[in-house]
Amino acid sequence: MEIIELYTLKEQDIQDLLGLMEELDSSVKVTHEILKAAAESPETHLFAAVEDGRIIGTASLCITHHPLGLKGSVEDVVVSPQARGRHIGRKLMEHIIEYARTLAPIELHLTSRPAREKANLLYQALGFRQHNTNVYKLSL
Repeated sequence: MEIIELYTLKEQDIQDLLGLMEELDSSVKVTHEILKAAAESPETHLFAAVEDGRIIGTASLCITHHPLGLKGSVEDVVVSPQARGRHIGRKLMEHIIEYARTLAPIELHLTSRPAREKANLLYQALGFRQHNTNVYKLSL
C-alpha cells in the first residue's frame, strides 16, 4: 500500500472514489466533475491509499489563507470496508500531518461526527484536540 497525491483522475480512480464517498456520506451526491475539480484544485491536496492499482482510502487537505494565518482543513477521510483494521486511516492522517509540516506555520482543523468513535479516537491520538465552538452549515 502506498499513499499518493492525485492530480488527475482515471476512470477507475473516479469509480473507487465514488464508492468511498458513498461510504462516507450516502446523502451527498458526488459527481465525476466534483471529484475532478477537487483533484485539479491547487488549494486541495487529494491523497489516496493505493493497493494493487485501486484506491482503498482517501483523505484531503484543503489549504486556505486567512488574516490570522494559514489554515488546513482535513476533509473526507474514509477507508473502504474491506481495508479497515489495517491502520490505513492513521497512515493517511500521518501523511497529511507530515505534508502540512512543510507548510508550517499552519493550523489544521477537522470535524468528525460523534458516532465515528474510532475515527475520533484516532484524531485525538494524533494530537488533535476538541475545540469548543459551534459548527454551522448552510447548503446553497
